[in-house]
Amino acid sequence: MKTSSLSALRHDAPVLVVGDGRMGRALAAALLDAGVPVVGPAGRGENGADAGIVLLAVPDAAIADAARALAPGRLVGHLSGALDLSVLAPHEAFGIHPLMTVTGAGASFAGVTAALAGTTPRAHAVAAALAGVLGMTGVTVRDEDRAAYHAAASIAANFLVTLEGMAEDLAATAGVDREALVPLVRAAVENWAERGAASALTGPVSRGDAATVDRQRAAIAERLPDRLALFDALVEATQDLAATQRAGITATP
Repeated sequence: MKTSSLSALRHDAPVLVVGDGRMGRALAAALLDAGVPVVGPAGRGENGADAGIVLLAVPDAAIADAARALAPGRLVGHLSGALDLSVLAPHEAFGIHPLMTVTGAGASFAGVTAALAGTTPRAHAVAAALAGVLGMTGVTVRDEDRAAYHAAASIAANFLVTLEGMAEDLAATAGVDREALVPLVRAAVENWAERGAASALTGPVSRGDAATVDRQRAAIAERLPDRLALFDALVEATQDLAATQRAGITATP
């Protein structure tokens, strides 16, 4: 796969990366390591006249302006998970959204899933080729599914961190450091990854231990009152998940 993908990209080379942030630098470095000729990362406003493929590694709000600055005839791609390809008009366009966070130029894309889209079969093939040479597995996400897909990614990554922040703050009121929670969090995530949410669920809500949940709620009302509504919503959602868990156990032969 990687060899054929690399040949496809060389046909349209070089690749220009526009956007000198963390994602732009990481992409440029990874493509170079994979043997793809790369120009950049360049600043916004680059016209891409000497490039066959342009990757816009810029914030979502800047994608349309960056696309308008490009010379016609390029294959133009963005890295947004939330936006469809209309922001790249009138270019032949594609999208690649790696399901990962990038913290620096040395980031590895290997083993990551990437949401792909293209306005033409050729554009989609280029998106798949770029994903392939970086070691990513591509999945096609339709425009009408884009918001749901991106919301799922935000829940899985951003909201998880928000919840761990709440746990960290509450633990601190009991004199317990964040590091003490880390093995618990890792085990929970690994169990979810291996078994799915319903099978991985543990704790007082899943056991139907209402007295313990009430004591927890009282502690949050006292120590983190601004998070009480969030706790109540999470308890309700966890009760629904626990009901799914119990139904699954009952249905098992």
